[in-house]
Order: sequence, then structure tokens, then C-alpha cells
Amino acid sequence: MLARVIVLLACGCALLPAVVIDRIAVVIGTSIVKQSDINRDMRVTEFLNGSPLELNAAARKAAANRLIDQVFIRREIRIGDYPQATPKEADNELAGLRKERYRTDAAFEAAMHRYGLNVLELRSQFQWQLTVLDFIDARFKPAVYVSRAELETYYHEHAAALKRQTGKSSLNDLRQDITNLITGEKVNKLFFDWLDSQRKEAKIEYLEQGLQ
Repeated sequence: MLARVIVLLACGCALLPAVVIDRIAVVIGTSIVKQSDINRDMRVTEFLNGSPLELNAAARKAAANRLIDQVFIRREIRIGDYPQATPKEADNELAGLRKERYRTDAAFEAAMHRYGLNVLELRSQFQWQLTVLDFIDARFKPAVYVSRAELETYYHEHAAALKRQTGKSSLNDLRQDITNLITGEKVNKLFFDWLDSQRKEAKIEYLEQGLQ
């Protein structure tokens, strides 16, 4: 529950509306994560996952950790001058979500209301997600190499499953599919290893009062 304070003016004792204190929840070097950031992340994440909204301590800690990772990613994007996704690209993703999940605009609006969200917040999230995906590809994919031995090993271990999924059976026909799968796995590993190294090098302080 966000803390609130009621400000009383001595002159006339007029009562002003409650003021929400946006507490600091996490300090990462010179960056911070606020309670409002955590609240928004939880609502957006659960909405996009189609999951019930959970605002308990475990969910708040998970959201805080996601936001810590975002601090490192935003800094790297800024330093490396990586491109940002455009609002148009985000709008296309949002339109796809609406079409896939909701029959009417009213149903979409009602769902956003249940999670305490608005279109601007969802558009911003989609724009950020697309930016991160582009960053991961640009930052880590060039370092990935898939050898012939890796292709053959993956093929022999997963041939039956790949045939069911793609309808292809020979290694030659599946070569690009397997290359893409192995590349994706390696890129993800490089990315998460990089995040781990950023966490180890950073000074991270959780402020329990801000995580409540």
C-alpha cells in the first residue's frame, strides 16, 4: 500500500487532497526504482501474460528485479547508441494484441480498467520490449557462431520433434531452422550472462519499506 500524507494548511486549516509518496524501492548505483515503477510493471506484465493480478511481496520483488535489469539495458542502449523502436511499431503490436484477445473495443477497455492501465502505458511497454529485442540481436548475435558439428548433433537429438513441427526431415532441409534455434539459445545465454555480470559489478540496495 502506497503511503499517503494529508497536508493541513495552518491558515484556515484547509484540507488538501491526499498526496501519494512515491518511495524509492531499489537503488542501483546512481539509478533508482520507485514504487510506482514496480506497480506499473506488475500490472503491465500480468495484463500481457493474461494472468490474475498479484500484488504480493513475491510479485513485487520479481518486478523489482526485472526493473533492475532494465536499468542495465537502458544504460547499454544509451552508451552504445542502439536504435529505439518507433511508436508506430509499438502501435502495430498493440493492435495485434487487441485483435487476438478481444472481440470488441469495449472488452479491451474493460480489461485495461481491471488492471489499472491505459493505452499509453501499454504502447510504451511494447515500444520498450521491441527496443530490447533489437538491442539483444544487435549486441550479442554477431558473436554467435554455429559449427557443423553443433548442427549435426542438434539434428540427431531433435530430428523427430523438428519433423513434427516443420514437416521437414533431412538435415539439409532443416539446416536453417536448426541454425536459428541454436543461435537463439546462444544469444539468450550471452544476454543473461551479461546481465549477471552487470549485477555482480553494480551496487544494488533493496529498501524494504519501498517494496511493501
